[in-house]
Amino acid sequence: MRVSHGLGAVDRRIGPGAVTVGFFDGVHLGHQAVIHRTVAVGRARGLTPTAVTFDRHPREVLTPGREPALLTTLERKADLIARLGIESLVVVPFTEELAAWPAERFATRVLSAGLAAEYVVVGSNFTFGHGAEGDLAALTGMGARAGFTVEGVSLVRMEGRQVSSSSIRAALAGGDLRWPAIALGRRYSVEGTVVPGAGRGAGLGYPTANLDVTPRILLPGRGVYAALAIVGGESHPAAVNIGTNPTFGGDPLHLEAHVLDFAGDLQGCRMTVEFWARLRDEVRFPSAGDLVRQMGLDVERARALLAGPREDAG
Repeated sequence: MRVSHGLGAVDRRIGPGAVTVGFFDGVHLGHQAVIHRTVAVGRARGLTPTAVTFDRHPREVLTPGREPALLTTLERKADLIARLGIESLVVVPFTEELAAWPAERFATRVLSAGLAAEYVVVGSNFTFGHGAEGDLAALTGMGARAGFTVEGVSLVRMEGRQVSSSSIRAALAGGDLRWPAIALGRRYSVEGTVVPGAGRGAGLGYPTANLDVTPRILLPGRGVYAALAIVGGESHPAAVNIGTNPTFGGDPLHLEAHVLDFAGDLQGCRMTVEFWARLRDEVRFPSAGDLVRQMGLDVERARALLAGPREDAG
């Protein structure tokens, strides 16, 4: 998949496209339905399957300080979109100027002139343009004037609930892993670089890998989790703590993983943590000894939960 940062970087030789537009945070099942339809139309009509996304959440510009934490980095999002068959991803800078564009200008400059769109696929609740003035009906009319066809894809519901990025964020913040796994079609994961920590885990007999995660990425709610630690394409069972180490007086919120039966040095390595089950809340223990005893129970529960057959890490 070719990734173009800005419309000016789009390869004009790519040709007319079947295009979809969205922020696609998490690339959940609703996003996947829209993208699958875009790819199917593109292949059937000889058009380049193309996705347009933005370099930041629109609310970073529209309501700074009130933007949500993200489910995926731009790099992770691009990888997930590429796996669905999109051949060209265009990352548009979301600026105050862009936010002020009327809907018609976005349709003509981005979709028609910028990408030579012949077919545009969006979710049925799609809005665009200044003040979200444009919707599916408006885009359909603009497409008729500009020469492209518009199709709306119905929202996806699972277990009687609408799939959305906001519902996934809310569940994760509460430590719920079940709904995110359903809505995403995969287990939630975060990635980062292993960095030095306080070293307390090693002193307690449970050395941990401290993961430096991009600050904008959402961590599940504070607690202890069974997870897979994925390094270099290999997955290892792990007991993961997200919290502040209240037993020792408190630290900044962080993620640390005790990788089971692993003796290598992980510092400096890129690691993905894939969450499988929540084991318990983070609590303050009366003593380090009490914490160590609980850590032993956590490790054994994680080992048991992850002992069965597992699908390949993705």
